[in-house]
Amino acid sequence: MGSVPESDCKPVGSYPPSGIDVLIVGTGLAGLTASIECVRKGHNVRIVERHDDINTAGDMYFMGQSATKFFRHWPELSKEYDSISMNNAWIETFKHDGERVIDPRKVSDRLRQAGMDPNTPPGAFQMRPLIYGMYLNEIRRLGIEIQFGQRVVDYYEDQARQKAGVVTAKGDKFEADVVIAADGVGSKCQKLVGGQVRAMSAGRAMWRAAFPIHHLDKNPKLKEFLKMGGENNDEPMVRTWLGPGTYAMVLVRRETCVWIMNHDITGSEQENWTHTVEADDVLNNMDKGLGNSPWDPRIKDLVRLTPSKTIVNFELFWRDPQPSWTSPGARVVLIGDAAHSFLPASGNGATQAIEDAISLATCLQLGGKQNVPEAVRTHVRFRFIRCSCAQKMGFSNAELLQHPDWDKVKVNPKLAQPKLPRWIWSHDPESYTYENYDKMVDTIRKGIPFDQVDTVPPNYPPGYKYEAWNLDDMQKEVDKATVDMGSGNWD
Repeated sequence: MGSVPESDCKPVGSYPPSGIDVLIVGTGLAGLTASIECVRKGHNVRIVERHDDINTAGDMYFMGQSATKFFRHWPELSKEYDSISMNNAWIETFKHDGERVIDPRKVSDRLRQAGMDPNTPPGAFQMRPLIYGMYLNEIRRLGIEIQFGQRVVDYYEDQARQKAGVVTAKGDKFEADVVIAADGVGSKCQKLVGGQVRAMSAGRAMWRAAFPIHHLDKNPKLKEFLKMGGENNDEPMVRTWLGPGTYAMVLVRRETCVWIMNHDITGSEQENWTHTVEADDVLNNMDKGLGNSPWDPRIKDLVRLTPSKTIVNFELFWRDPQPSWTSPGARVVLIGDAAHSFLPASGNGATQAIEDAISLATCLQLGGKQNVPEAVRTHVRFRFIRCSCAQKMGFSNAELLQHPDWDKVKVNPKLAQPKLPRWIWSHDPESYTYENYDKMVDTIRKGIPFDQVDTVPPNYPPGYKYEAWNLDDMQKEVDKATVDMGSGNWD
């Protein structure tokens, strides 16, 4: 993460109490980040969670630099993040049939080749269980109250009383000055903010599995192939396979092996992170649609040795952008996947969820208890177009990964990896909010439409003019490998 000037570190206790009572629904990345950042900004925080504990299972996701800059304010959390991060990682790329296209290289070298500074990478893959454990440690240190076993079935707001709240399946009510709905896709809050957005199956799903590394001992030949990188074979290795309409990735680190594979729907998938299938289901379907060029036998061997009840078959859904993120009185607000779901190929879901939390906590601090609705609306203006653009990047990356041009990839390896443009990873949501809050508030007070604001510097592609889009048009463009991102510089 690099050194941080001491003056730029504002730990808990740096800001006076705001008096704002915040209720957070959900303990995903958005909710957990919102909880600790709201505490740091002086707000009073409670969390309600539907499950009886926080789910720390899962495999991995990408965390962009824009989402981890705020760690500078959290010394213990920052130290733990550095200890669990995959430093000195390597990457290697194959065609789906096993032909190596790009030899093993350090990620830092790939970044350097792409014209980036390896000391400030755009982000990194992280293990979900380790990241959640890190957050839980911080929440315990702060003593944040979590009400477990409280499934929210309804949201409401009372503008006359300047309060909002939720009702749970147990009949309990929880109220606050502002309610943050961080309960993911299908949030019950969506009917209050403007209705459930349309979802359509993408016709695709993801097999995903994570298991202890010792299971590779079952196949010594495969274990040798999947060895880690570096002179001593002790540095994390990411291997990617790209094929016609499909891709896979395998991560091997000291204690864990993770693999994922994008595939056509088979009938056994669900949009449910706890839904598992067995290896035979994968092996019987993975070669469909590939003609005379089946999957690399080594991938099949990896599937075979994956422990039972480990492989998640997660169905992918396209969703139209959520048109509104707030209740009429702006005392209930969606963040994270509840506001803007992302495709796995975007590499942006976790990043934008964390950015949301940082932005909202800061806006509430600057607006104060008497101006909660205005602060919430200002936050949405900061985030809406940026997230819409980041969502579109998911479609572009899906096209790139599923329709690789191998002749060009051999010359430029950057074409075999998801795009991570500078406008995404160089952003600092906290600094941006501090610098532009008053300007954006002014646009709201003057009644300037959000897509006509020209007094606030963009945190989206320079030169981009917002255009509404829908999943039907984007899906057609992906299928034809002709995704049009629109105006502006997206690189």
